Amino acid sequence: MSKTCMKCGKDFDDSSILDQMSQKYPSCPTCWAEWNTYSVMVINELRLDMSLPEHRKALRKHERMFFGLEKPEELQKNPDKREQDDS
Repeated sequence: MSKTCMKCGKDFDDSSILDQMSQKYPSCPTCWAEWNTYSVMVINELRLDMSLPEHRKALRKHERMFFGLEKPEELQKNPDKREQDDS
C-alpha cells in the first residue's frame, strides 16, 4: 500500500518502512531518519532528560513542528527579560 509522507510529500511503499515508530506520522524512511538525527540534536542542545515528563513533552513538540503539525514559535534570546520602554 502506498502512503504520502507528511514531511516531503513523496509517495512511499509500506514495505520500505524499517522502523515501526515512523507509523506515528506517515513518513518515508528518509524523513524518519532525518527526524532521528534531528531529535538527537534537539535532546543534546536543550539538554533534555528523557526520564522527565516535561522534557519528553518538549521533544514531542519539536517532533510535531518537524513534521509540520505545529507552527514553530519564535524564540526569544532572553525570555526572562521583559521589553522595556526607552521613554
